Amino acid sequence: MTAVFSHGRLRLYLLKLLDDGPKHGYELIRLLEDRFLGLYAPSAGTIYPRLQRLEAEGLVSHTAAGGRKTYGITDAGLAELRQRAGELAALEADIAASVADLSTLAGEIRSEVRGSTRDLKRELSEATRQTRRTRWEPPAPSYRPPSADVPRDALLDEFDKRLASFTAEVSRLARARQFSDTQLRTAIRLLDGALDGLRRLLR
Repeated sequence: MTAVFSHGRLRLYLLKLLDDGPKHGYELIRLLEDRFLGLYAPSAGTIYPRLQRLEAEGLVSHTAAGGRKTYGITDAGLAELRQRAGELAALEADIAASVADLSTLAGEIRSEVRGSTRDLKRELSEATRQTRRTRWEPPAPSYRPPSADVPRDALLDEFDKRLASFTAEVSRLARARQFSDTQLRTAIRLLDGALDGLRRLLR
C-alpha cells in the first residue's frame, strides 16, 4: 500500500469515493488506479477488508445483486467525512505530490530504458560487425556463416554490464540520500515490477 495511505487514511479516501455514489470493490480499485495514473493500484485483499470494517462501524452499507456487493456511504459515514474535511484536504495534497513523484521517477526510468536500449542496439551492431570482420573467411564448399550465438554472447555480456551499472547507479543515488522515503518506497516497488516483467519475458 502506498505510503500516503498509512495510519488509516485509506478508509477515509474510500469514504470520499463512495460519497460520489455507490460502487463495488473493483470500481474503487480502478478509481484509485486512475487517481495514481496507473502507477499504483491496491489489491482486492487491501480494499475488501477495509470495506468490511467500515460496514461494521456503520459508515457504509452494501446491497447484493448478481453475486456482487455494491457499497454506499451511510449518514454516519457522511458525518465522519464532514468532521475530517481538513484531513481529507491534506490527504488530497499528499496524493497529488505522490503522483508527481511517481510520474517523475517513472519518466526517468523510461528515459533511461530508452537510452539503454539505443546504446545496446548500437553496441550490439558494432560487436556484430567486428565479429564478421575478424572471423569471416572466404566461402568454401563446407563453409557455414558464424553461428547466431556469437552476437548473443555479445548481447549477454552487454546485459551483464548494463545490469551491474544500473545496480551501482541506483545504489549510489539511494545512499547519497537524493531520494525521499516516499521515493525510495516507490523505487522499490518499481524495481519489483521490473523484476516481475523480466521473469515473464524470460520464461
